[in-house]
Amino acid sequence: MTLLAIGDFATMTYLSVKALRHYHDTGLLIPADIDPATGYRRYRPDQVPVAQVIRRLRDLGMPLEEIRAVLDAPDLAARNAGIGAHLRRMERQLEQTQATVASLRRLLEEPPPSIAVEYRSTAPARVLALSCRAAMDDPGQWWSEAFDELRAALVAAGLQRLGPDGALYPPGFFQYGSGEVTAFIPVAGRPHPAGCPAGLLELPGTELAVAVHRGSFGDLDRTYGALGSFVAERAIGVDGAIRENYLVTAHDTIDEASHETEVCWPVFRTTTRST
Repeated sequence: MTLLAIGDFATMTYLSVKALRHYHDTGLLIPADIDPATGYRRYRPDQVPVAQVIRRLRDLGMPLEEIRAVLDAPDLAARNAGIGAHLRRMERQLEQTQATVASLRRLLEEPPPSIAVEYRSTAPARVLALSCRAAMDDPGQWWSEAFDELRAALVAAGLQRLGPDGALYPPGFFQYGSGEVTAFIPVAGRPHPAGCPAGLLELPGTELAVAVHRGSFGDLDRTYGALGSFVAERAIGVDGAIRENYLVTAHDTIDEASHETEVCWPVFRTTTRST
């Protein structure tokens, strides 16, 4: 049986000796022969394609455990499914990077937004709600899953929608980068006797300063900055959760430029308008 020295194997696969030793230690790529006296590693020629696959998957940022699952896949379909899942994650990351680059260009090239602020007094409201822990660095994932579940629950419970989707973000979410976020849909009626897949909550009435953000979530911080400055300059802010109302979303159109989100900041004085 032909065996390759680790140096030759490294040359043939573009994997460094250090990388090959690490893949051996983690059990990802076991040498065909290990000298019991020296620990010197040697490989078979048919291990070259396997090593080359590992290198390409690592170049794509695939974690070692996922690479192991691909190599150990029982058939071609399972292997391709593992690779496909990683490629889809990369595509989402690419889309997010492109959106961030576009947002940064707008931030650098356009003046700060001028916003119209409305004072609003909201009455107590019953909502179909779902709370979950979310992170600021991955808002899209929880948002999509939460509202998909709430919309299904709305139908299952036989409730009537009374307003747009919304969410409550506690101060800690922004201060610590994550927190318990509550997604909700305002509703009326009684749920079916079989029960309600999500919980019913009573949102208290509150006083708000409201601004409308038009465009993608990637630029939402600009509206937050403008509205927060408006509130701070008038010294009218109070402790409480920030509320977002999603007037036009990805459920309505794929054109992000058409999306509209109300940002609602809790305050202690308004010109009184009930909603």
